[in-house]
Amino acid sequence: MTRPGPPTGGSFPNRPGPPPGGSVPARPAPPAGGFPARPAPPVGARPGPPPDLGDDEARHPAVDAAVRAIANAATLAPADQIAQYEAAYETLRETLATIDQT
Repeated sequence: MTRPGPPTGGSFPNRPGPPPGGSVPARPAPPAGGFPARPAPPVGARPGPPPDLGDDEARHPAVDAAVRAIANAATLAPADQIAQYEAAYETLRETLATIDQT
């Protein structure tokens, strides 16, 4: 198998040059006074699991355990949080799949 060579005639066609009248327009400057500050996260503790609503028929033990695992992950090191979040996600995904099948 051979690689294709240059086009017949021995050279490549010319590339287009810059637009007439000068160079490419400059990017616009940021607004005077800078950009507005982004809102900060609320001060205080992270929200915990939802309060016990007392309706045991509507609750699912696997979902409750996944929500507790997510809440408990906040106290772990960031590298350990990822594993907890992935496990909770997998539990929730499997639980929702079984609920959809019924």
